[in-house]
This record gives sequence, structure tokens and C-alpha cells, in this order.
Amino acid sequence: MADRTVLFEHADHVARITLNRPERLNSFTRAMHAELRDALADLGDARVVVLTGAGRGFCAGQDLNDRAVTADSGPTDLGETVEQCWNPLVRALAELPQPVIARVNGVAAGAGASLALACDLVVAGTSARFIQSFAALGLVPDTGGSWHLARHLGQARAMGLALTGEPLNAARAAEWGLIWKCVDDEALDAEVDALAAKLAALPPLGLAATKAMIRTSWSRTLDAELDLQRDEMRRLGFTDDYREGVAAFLAKRPATFTGR
Repeated sequence: MADRTVLFEHADHVARITLNRPERLNSFTRAMHAELRDALADLGDARVVVLTGAGRGFCAGQDLNDRAVTADSGPTDLGETVEQCWNPLVRALAELPQPVIARVNGVAAGAGASLALACDLVVAGTSARFIQSFAALGLVPDTGGSWHLARHLGQARAMGLALTGEPLNAARAAEWGLIWKCVDDEALDAEVDALAAKLAALPPLGLAATKAMIRTSWSRTLDAELDLQRDEMRRLGFTDDYREGVAAFLAKRPATFTGR
């Protein structure tokens, strides 16, 4: 396991995926992308996913050494890397039925910052920094960055972060609504573990439907959203989990959900 660039643990319906290149701030190579794709494709009975980074940082984005670009080298097709690696990753995270929690420790830069924002919930330690480092290289915020920044923050703040590359600390990111929560570094593990356990104990069908609806609501009118809410409430109201939830509430006992 020590030589793997992505580590995978699975217990109590929680899948924990750790980016494992701490000596390179968990920056991505093609091999690392392949390992992460494999992990996300085989989550077993996990009801929630935690994505984090080993060592002192979450992820520094693309490992520039993996491309062997120099001042004298010829043109490099960065679009190929985005199309083959980063775009499929963002789509996979969005399409997973399970909620994905990003546990952000230390720096999240470039595509690493965008990767964190592509998750459903971001919990960061106070030492975390989100850096849109693309402008310094003459690039644009990829890995969904321009999309998520504008929708979370609005145009003014998204533009400022993207154009200047100014680091955004975790406390300010939470204040601005870019992430779910900022906690003391010492409390980060306990906070993420508690959140993952809470989500893993909830009805998975309802969580999956909620995630899908919120992520796609931008494309619907209010009327269409109301119709979809009706349809999903009808579907979920027929499930065993809904009946178990009501029965447990009335009996004042913990509920046991089966995902059916």
C-alpha cells in the first residue's frame, strides 16, 4: 500500500480516499488519476465518501513534472489532460449517489482547489488555503473551478480570486459560503468523522435524490423543480426507509435504514 498514490479504506458504510503523494503536496499524475478513478468506481456498500490528502496539504493540482514541460519544449496539449483526466473526475464526483466530503488540510491549489469545490461538502482546518493559481501560468480555472467559483461566490469574488491568485483562508472561505465549515486543525478529523457517520446513518436514497436535485437545479425552472419534487416525494414515500424513519420517530428509537 505504501507505494500507491491513492489509499482506500472502507468501514461502517464510509469510504475514505486519501491522495498519497505528500512529498509533492498530493499533486496529480496520470497514474494517480487512474487509481482515483478505480477507487470511485468500486465503493462497495459505502453511503458516504471522504476525500482527503496525506501530509501537510490537500492537493496542489496537476504535477507539472508529469508533463516534462520546459521553456524550450514544444506545444503541450493541456486540453487532452483536462479531457481525459480532470473532467471525468469532476463528472464522477457529481454523479455519485453518495455525498462526498472534502477534508481539506493545508493547501488546496489550482486543480486541487477546484477538486475540493467539486465535492458536495467541504470541511477545512484553519490552516487550509484555497489558491486559484492558474493565472500565473496563463491558464483558466479548470476542473470545474470557474463554474463552482461563480455559483458559490458570485462574479466579483470569483473574478478576484481567479485573476489575482490571492490565497483564501478557510475561515474567509466559510464566511463567503465557498465551503461548508472551517474548524480548528486539531478538530478536523473529529468533525469530518462525525459528519461522515451522521450521513452514513441517514436514508441513502433520500440523500442521493437530494444531491442530484440540488446539483442539477440550475438547469430547471421553478415549475419544473416543483414537478420534480412531487415525483421524488412520491417515489421516496413508497420506500422501506421512509416507513422505517416514521416508525422510528413515533417509537422514539434509532432508525435502521437499508437503502430500499
